[in-house]
Amino acid sequence: MSKIKICGLSRLEDIAYVNMAKPDYAGFILQFPKSHRNVSIEQLQELKKALSPEIRAVGVFVDQPVELVAGIAEGDLIDLIQLHGQEDEAYIKRLRIHTDKPVIQAFQVKTKEEIKRAENSSADYILLDAGQGAGKTFDWQLLKDVARPYFLAGGIGPLNIEEAIRTAHPFAVDLSSGVETDKKKDQLKILEVTAKTRSM
Repeated sequence: MSKIKICGLSRLEDIAYVNMAKPDYAGFILQFPKSHRNVSIEQLQELKKALSPEIRAVGVFVDQPVELVAGIAEGDLIDLIQLHGQEDEAYIKRLRIHTDKPVIQAFQVKTKEEIKRAENSSADYILLDAGQGAGKTFDWQLLKDVARPYFLAGGIGPLNIEEAIRTAHPFAVDLSSGVETDKKKDQLKILEVTAKTRSM
C-alpha cells in the first residue's frame, strides 16, 4: 500500500484535517516566500506542536543554505528533509555532515534521462514531479521501470489518485493543490484521498 504525504500545510485548520485523516507524512514549505503555502520557523513550531506524533513532519526547502536546513532538522521540528530546488550531490554530502535526518530529493521528470539521474541520487528517497510544485500530472508510464522507492507528486487528487497508484505503484503519493479548494486545504478532499489510498 502506498504511503500518503499531504504537503503545504500552513494553518492550524490544516493540522486538524490531517490529524483526522492520519496520512503518513505532513509537509511544510519553509523559508520560501514565493509560495502562498510558505511558513516561518515560528509558525512551524506552532503547527508541529498541534500535529499528531504518528504523522512524520517533512520540511520542504528550496535552495537554502545547508546550515539553515540542518539547524531546523536538528531542532526536532521536522523528521525528514525535502530538497526541492537545484541542490546537488555535493549539497547532500554537506548536509549529511550536520544531520542524519532522512533526505527526500525532488526531481522534475519528463524524460527517461531525468529519471535515470533521479535514480542515481544519494538521497534516502526521491520525489518525481512534473515541475516545481506545478500541480500538473505527467506521463506515469515513464516510471514503470524505476528501480527504487519514490514519492509521486504532481496534480494528484481525489479523482485520479487510484489511477496514479495503480499505474505507477509509488512508495508514497504526495498531494498539495489536489486537496485544496480556493488555495486552502480542503478537509473532505484530504479524507477522501486517504480513504481511497488505504482501501487499495
